[in-house]
Amino acid sequence: MSQVADFRVAELEQAISGLLAAAPYAMDPRERQQALLSLLKMEIEYACENNAQFANYVGHWPVKVSAANNIADLPYLPVNAFKANPPLSLVAATEIKRTLTSSSTSGQIPSRVVLDAATSRRMTKGVIAIIRDFIGSARRPYLVIDSKENLGRQSELGARGAAIQALGSFATEIVPCLEADSMGNPTLDLDKLLAFANQWKDASVLAYGFTYVIWTQFIQPLAQRGVKLNLPDVHVLHSGGWKRLEQQSVTKDVFIRDVAGVFGCAPNRVIDYYGMVENVGVVYPDCERGYKHVPAFAEVIIRDPLTLAPAEPGRAGMVQVCSVLPTSFPGFLLLTDDMGEIAGHDGCGCGRRGTYFRFLRRVPKVEMRGCGNLETMRQRQGSPV
Repeated sequence: MSQVADFRVAELEQAISGLLAAAPYAMDPRERQQALLSLLKMEIEYACENNAQFANYVGHWPVKVSAANNIADLPYLPVNAFKANPPLSLVAATEIKRTLTSSSTSGQIPSRVVLDAATSRRMTKGVIAIIRDFIGSARRPYLVIDSKENLGRQSELGARGAAIQALGSFATEIVPCLEADSMGNPTLDLDKLLAFANQWKDASVLAYGFTYVIWTQFIQPLAQRGVKLNLPDVHVLHSGGWKRLEQQSVTKDVFIRDVAGVFGCAPNRVIDYYGMVENVGVVYPDCERGYKHVPAFAEVIIRDPLTLAPAEPGRAGMVQVCSVLPTSFPGFLLLTDDMGEIAGHDGCGCGRRGTYFRFLRRVPKVEMRGCGNLETMRQRQGSPV
């Protein structure tokens, strides 16, 4: 690496670290927007220098990066671009420490993103900063509503394993309460669960699981047995899997009510958060007013599904996520397959500053605009992006 490249990397690291060190929900929105815009421009330039295919994509964008006056003008990738094999990368293969894989539904190709040491470190710091703001910084017993197979530190890690491990910094001990039966299917280890609940009934506890796993492998079996846990000081975090529950007509209100009932805690201690593998290090938990908040090192834009123009607050559209954390892959600006709406850019009643929004639903069988240049590039070069 040249001295110029070394300086660029050091400059990026310093700027990203500055935003990571700030309180995640305390910055003035205008100050935050300018800091993000400047840093995202630097990261796009860095990515173009390290991936010719991405540079070609950016070169065809209707607005020059240097001329962009706001984040919404910057070139974004469709999230489906990360289904390519080999995955999009900005670093040499020798620098890749881990590959994260999305939890795609049956028959779909999963997304894969590569992490080097620096991006992996930032991912952990980002999640810790966000979750700490919602549940505090104290370490506590950590109940994992999953099997021990998802706790390992594999070089290629799925979304469930990544989410479980991301909360490990809050744990004094980690106890998985599911185990695989003779057919490899997860089943609840009731004896282990009851022993955990009895030991820590008077303590602060953290529990995490994928939403559909909690419902099908934990809540339903316990409800059928009439088992109720006495863990009033628990925080139950959950993410992913809403599509499967919607197919069973399980609403968010029903889920929260039944989970709180089984754990014996207040409903506001059951916290849903939105996150995705491609947006590493950034999760969006629900606040007490029911909104998801964007931290200082990220942004969310809602785009009209037909025109892709930024939508006004209160208008439903496609969710674009923005983050300054990754430098091992071009995951700075991503248009997702999800629908949401901005509630406001400041002034939520919970006291957190910055953009806050609602997640609405997935977009079925959406054709992602913006990938035409990528496809043309693949055909010209005869290789995946």
